[in-house]
Amino acid sequence: MPTRLFSRLKAHWLRLLCMTLVILGMPFSCSVLKHEERTLLFQIEPGTASWYHGLPADVEELELKAPNFGDSQNIHAWWWPAAKASAPAVLYLHGTRWNLTGQFFRIEQLHAMGFSVLAIDYRGFGQSLGSLPSETSVYEDARIAWARLKTLQPDATKRLLYGHSLGGAVAIDLAAELGRDAERDGGKKQARGLIIESTFTTLADVATAVANTSLPVRWLLSQKFDSIDKIAEIHMPVLIVHGMDDPYVPSRFSEELYQAAREPKRLLLVPGGTHNNSMSLGREAYSQAIQTLLKSGRTPASAAAPVEKPFVLKQSSVAG
Repeated sequence: MPTRLFSRLKAHWLRLLCMTLVILGMPFSCSVLKHEERTLLFQIEPGTASWYHGLPADVEELELKAPNFGDSQNIHAWWWPAAKASAPAVLYLHGTRWNLTGQFFRIEQLHAMGFSVLAIDYRGFGQSLGSLPSETSVYEDARIAWARLKTLQPDATKRLLYGHSLGGAVAIDLAAELGRDAERDGGKKQARGLIIESTFTTLADVATAVANTSLPVRWLLSQKFDSIDKIAEIHMPVLIVHGMDDPYVPSRFSEELYQAAREPKRLLLVPGGTHNNSMSLGREAYSQAIQTLLKSGRTPASAAAPVEKPFVLKQSSVAG
């Protein structure tokens, strides 16, 4: 979650509540409120991030479409294959505000760990055509991207989901659906594991915490992003990462998600980590945690998987 989202949420929450009361009797009140809420939530920054310096030559730009998109919608994506054709592949799902150009530094770090990466912009972000995103539309976009990842990496044991911030909620929703599919297909899994970073339990929880309000946030929000009730449905290993100094999304939300998740699971808390730098700050432990995740995915269903305990990096272990 970016700074602007929460600063504006705190500054304008009373205005939003008053607007709700004023327009309550209007026929179009619900649609007006939902549009305002989605605008406030996604806070899309147009154009290219100032710190972006272009794509490497081996990154392929893709256009993903669904039959119902027509000419006015598409999903713009980057496919960055690893040096080894046999490498695991990650579906990268970003959070609010910045399009792919603002996410490249994190995508680059995943690629440097040896992964192929498929990263998408939701419709309405970057070069992805479409109207203002919604919870429903970003979930749909993730499913379309997952279908493409399955063709790029046919081996289910080498497919991972990654979501940062709001993208973590999108990744949890997709992973829960894959878990339900696995149950229907007699345990046949579609992915090796899930990685979520700097994410939250529900949108209402994090809005309430950051705005420090007792107002009925949960009743007013139409965009739920209710991860806490979905994470128990996930039938794959889960790695949850959070910076302990995240000023926007408190790390306690990741601890709650960890408690609700099934085994095998791992929680990595990074001292000094903020909302965006946990991967770089704790890079060695982060990489090791992902490798542990990949190994835990090989545990037979009949075997008793070891119970992972929450892991907090020591200050001396954090990379400078």
